[in-house]
Amino acid sequence: MDKNTKSTEKRGLKAFLKSRKARYGAVATGIVLGTVAIVIVINIIVGLLVERFPNLKLDLTSNSAYALNEDTVDYMSHLDKDVTVYILSTEDGFIKNGEYFVQAKNLLEKIESSSNGKLKVEYVDTASNPSFTQKYTNVDWTSSKNVALVVCGEQYKALTLEDCFEYDEQSYSTYGYYNFTGTKIEQAVITAVLNVTTENKIIVDVLKGNQEADYSAITTLLNNNAYQVNEITLLTADIDKDAQFVVLYAPSVDLDDTAIKKLSDWLENGGKYGKNLLYVPSSQNTNTPNLNAFLEEWKLQLSDGYVFETSQNHLLNGVSEFAFITDYTEYYKDKLKNPDVPVVTLQSRGITVTDEATAHSLLNTTDKAGIMPYNPPEDWKYSDAVTGKTISVAAESIKSGNDAESRVIVFGSDKLFSQQFLSINSFNNSAFLVNIFNTVGKKSDDSVTIESKSLNNTELGVTDAGTAAVMFVVFVIVIPVVILVIGLVTWLRRRNK
Repeated sequence: MDKNTKSTEKRGLKAFLKSRKARYGAVATGIVLGTVAIVIVINIIVGLLVERFPNLKLDLTSNSAYALNEDTVDYMSHLDKDVTVYILSTEDGFIKNGEYFVQAKNLLEKIESSSNGKLKVEYVDTASNPSFTQKYTNVDWTSSKNVALVVCGEQYKALTLEDCFEYDEQSYSTYGYYNFTGTKIEQAVITAVLNVTTENKIIVDVLKGNQEADYSAITTLLNNNAYQVNEITLLTADIDKDAQFVVLYAPSVDLDDTAIKKLSDWLENGGKYGKNLLYVPSSQNTNTPNLNAFLEEWKLQLSDGYVFETSQNHLLNGVSEFAFITDYTEYYKDKLKNPDVPVVTLQSRGITVTDEATAHSLLNTTDKAGIMPYNPPEDWKYSDAVTGKTISVAAESIKSGNDAESRVIVFGSDKLFSQQFLSINSFNNSAFLVNIFNTVGKKSDDSVTIESKSLNNTELGVTDAGTAAVMFVVFVIVIPVVILVIGLVTWLRRRNK
């Protein structure tokens, strides 16, 4: 290349750099680079803030899949003991298990942030750090399903995969892999924290050996609310003298005379009283004369038939006259977090109070209810059996002495405390039962009920038409039009210059 050519190129470059096009191009490039730099800086700052304050994360899912329950925030904000939640994995290994584990990590961060420094979340890989397990001897470390360990002082509780997540059990049993459908880690961690921070737990003995119905839903509920639940058989053992409660749940075989005497003596407690029995008879037509006689001593009688309700406002979705909403009486209602939420029952027996000086109703029907006999005659009619009075479906009787009281609390149906009813937050079945135990046991109500969280619903959390319309106008019309106008104005200005 000769000198003249080089000189010409230099003059052309200088001329271009001094041209209006170059100046506008430089300005445009500078604006773009500046905008990108600002976005990067804002993103870094927001990322640091979110890492420091996880509650700043915005949850737009319709079911608040990434938001904490209000009860969780309230409970954690009042936590007064130091608790550590050890996730038994590396952080990367934990979230690699899928979207529900990412969701769980976010919820754990928010729980930690809500505790005012009292709760810490740490990740521990037990494979590379096997010495960690040696201190916690009551954990089955051979299990591959351990997810977390919640520790407070010397108390600790392991959380398993079933505790923390929901998955398709049929897929697992058939194909051997987990198809996760939801996370329960919020509920699992909070109930574990409640357990490990509670000292001197109230003892509850559950009686077995009389072909009882499945009472696992009740024992799980009590365990989650920091009660120490034991199982005993009156045929071979005595009731724990330190127990405050005994649960007898839907026996299909009557208690013998020896068992009845043990139960009566324990309730009397040598004249000191201070003991409590929760008795839930079987919904089936069982023959239990000894238990019936025991109840009569406590001024309570069970009906020989099922209670039905004809008030349309109380029927449960119109399914059956035997599935209905109950009405609270004045007892054990005040401390409910939401007394407007009802207790529901199904196939309940009626309970008659024979001495109102020592016994009273806890849950009632309306005055449009009645009782259908177990074996009604062919001409039996609902309308003929309506009593015109309320019928009790839960009641308690009290005996006292030495400034202490013993109680026999009876619910008319074991269906009332089935897993199905206890797990539905739109009913107060679990809350009412826990409130009775907490009130009678003089224990503060720290119960927290939280639904599992699913990511299946990917819609934004917009449920009203007004908000949806505003978002449609902003994102579908306003923003695109503004961008189009800006682009058009810029193009016209450059064209005319």
